[in-house]
Amino acid sequence: MRTKIIATLVVAVAAAGAGAFWLAGRDSAVRPAWFRGEASSALYAPIDTREADGSPLTVAELFPVATVGGLARGATGEFADCAEVLDGVDAAGCTQALRAVYSGGPVAGQFVVFNLADSGAADALVSALGKQGFVRQAIAFEAGRSRAQARALGHYVTVSWVGPVSGAADVSEAHVALDGVSQALLPRVVAAG
Repeated sequence: MRTKIIATLVVAVAAAGAGAFWLAGRDSAVRPAWFRGEASSALYAPIDTREADGSPLTVAELFPVATVGGLARGATGEFADCAEVLDGVDAAGCTQALRAVYSGGPVAGQFVVFNLADSGAADALVSALGKQGFVRQAIAFEAGRSRAQARALGHYVTVSWVGPVSGAADVSEAHVALDGVSQALLPRVVAAG
């Protein structure tokens, strides 16, 4: 009887250790509570590749207004190494990431754009963001109650991510407004088309 108890304990401890090892090896990136990813569509075919699009994005082009839907734009940044903006996911062929943070009242968020080689790479990044890792959180908000959307727009990927700073703020309206920053890419579609 005593041998069975010891054997059961040994198996339980081994299983717990294996489970802890598995969990520790998993992605530890902060992720949104709600996520939606969208692959590129035919609308963005004119900017399907970086070569068809021309020049790199600029902070002034992407973030021209100081306020979006009641959220004030804070710090902006441009990154040549996309890994500086990502956590637990790789963006193969990414040459540029631009980011801005926003805050207003009980809500804060960020908008990030990645410049990839083509729409296939953009679709792959959107898919990866839905499964593992995510963008690094650059402004404080409750990620466990946040919403995010990643969209492939030709060879670009946009990520809008909004959460409550505290309390039970509804972030839906702020999320829609922040995702609207992606409209800054539309003149590139027209110019390339």
